[in-house]
Amino acid sequence: MTTRQSEAEPADAGLQQAHPLDSPARAALTGPHAHFAERRGRLLRYPPDVSPWLALPDDPDADDWADAAALAGPGGSIALAGFRSPPPEHWEITFRADGVQYVDAGLVTAPDEEAVRLGPADVPEILDLVERTRPGPFMSRTIEMGTYLGIRREGRLVAMAGERMRPPGWTEISAVCTAPEFRGQGLAARLILAVADGIRSRGETPFLHAAADNAGAIRLYEALGFRLRRPTAFLAARLPG
Repeated sequence: MTTRQSEAEPADAGLQQAHPLDSPARAALTGPHAHFAERRGRLLRYPPDVSPWLALPDDPDADDWADAAALAGPGGSIALAGFRSPPPEHWEITFRADGVQYVDAGLVTAPDEEAVRLGPADVPEILDLVERTRPGPFMSRTIEMGTYLGIRREGRLVAMAGERMRPPGWTEISAVCTAPEFRGQGLAARLILAVADGIRSRGETPFLHAAADNAGAIRLYEALGFRLRRPTAFLAARLPG
């Protein structure tokens, strides 16, 4: 079991400086996840069956949006994390939400004896759990992004959490979900700490995102030892078909 004070900064600190977590998709795709990167001009994205996130430059111009349109294709969509500017008018916004970004500020992490490593053979069952619990996007190859742990009861997957974006020195904890009939047993907290323990073992710092209005998740994260780093935003947009 380990605990430490991380290099996490206060919520109002460092926002004028370039930081890997300010644009986590771009930092990941030019860093540890570069092997996933698909590039067009100044844009980077994950393969759509891995993750929907697209990394725009901080100051996208008309050429950048044209490249985004080429990557999406007619009727196609893009998803942006940490990007607040509206897309051009011909894009239809399909999802917009305020979010919060939390970083490890003293988690007490530990492996979990009941947690099992999930792999490609588990993806159909993972997708079923995701469909029922809606923790955020999970695609057919998302499991390739990092370690995913699950807890089974009577052979059935009932809770999971795993690793998503990996900016240099950091790893995002994501896909935290528990089947409704097994909530209230602390399974999500156990899995978060187990995933965080693996992240720590690589010398990296855990972070995560939540919807700004998800009070229950935020209470859990703060109780475990996460600290608010900054507000953020999530946006998805689609081109006409």
